[in-house]
Amino acid sequence: MKPYLELLQTILDTGTWQQNRTGIRTLAISGAFLKFDLQQGYPAVTTRKLPFKTFMGEMVGFLRGSQSAADFRALGSKIWDQNANENAQWLASPYRRGTDDLGRIYGVQWRRWRAYKTLEPGSAALADALAKGYRKVGTADDGRQVLLREVDQLRECLDKLVHQPTDRRILFHAWNPADIDEMALPPCHLLYQFNCNLAARELSLCLYQRSTDAPLGLVGNLAEGAALLTLFGRLSGYRPKWLTWFGSDVHIYENQMDMVAQQIKREPYPLPQLLLAERVPDFASTGRYEPEWLDRIEAADFSLAGYRHHEALTAPMAV
Repeated sequence: MKPYLELLQTILDTGTWQQNRTGIRTLAISGAFLKFDLQQGYPAVTTRKLPFKTFMGEMVGFLRGSQSAADFRALGSKIWDQNANENAQWLASPYRRGTDDLGRIYGVQWRRWRAYKTLEPGSAALADALAKGYRKVGTADDGRQVLLREVDQLRECLDKLVHQPTDRRILFHAWNPADIDEMALPPCHLLYQFNCNLAARELSLCLYQRSTDAPLGLVGNLAEGAALLTLFGRLSGYRPKWLTWFGSDVHIYENQMDMVAQQIKREPYPLPQLLLAERVPDFASTGRYEPEWLDRIEAADFSLAGYRHHEALTAPMAV
């Protein structure tokens, strides 16, 4: 994880102080890039202990489309407790539905994206949309029909990996402008795109983030992104290869400086290996396509082998 430590140092050396919604200043840079070969190791931070089980629980919550902090806690992850119940903007929101509610955050967008159309009655376009699973939900003021379909973006990506692997549109994202008001926190990791290397039977993933808390959030984003890539590779018959991460506003909060100062002095250990439980079917071996495992996967299905790390370090999360 030397590239990660180098990124922290770059922020310290070249960042500028910025104000933001949390009231805690950040030292920030614009634009950053990291790339990891998963066949050489799993990108787990080693200069402090990675809360691996917490991040796997969060990822499984996303896969299930969870929108309650209670669901994440049941999966072993308390990451969303503060944003659900201590975020002043969300507490004042008319869309919040009570304790632990998170609204239409990541997993809801991944698995139940709300796609609307307004089409002329009796038109060929209306007939086509209805045939593709849209349903009528109302009539606009101008008489056009309002249609809705909830899109399972993850399932569509997995379907394409199996049936259309050369498609350059195998992606999912979470930035739905119509739903931003209905989220405890607008999505930071916005866009994921899969790329297949058919000749080598390898699968890679590119991840773009609009905003990145480098000391805390980024280590989780990398850990979850690599696990997601590994899972999709298993279910579609590919070996995981490159995880490429792009960040826009990449920052360190002022109250995280002490932790970062300690961390960058430490020498990283070799990367561990990510193991996926044998019970998760390998399409390359079985030849059976089983997309239902997107819903069956458990946090305990992921484990690390050979993980050495320095002692734990903590810093507060800005809400």
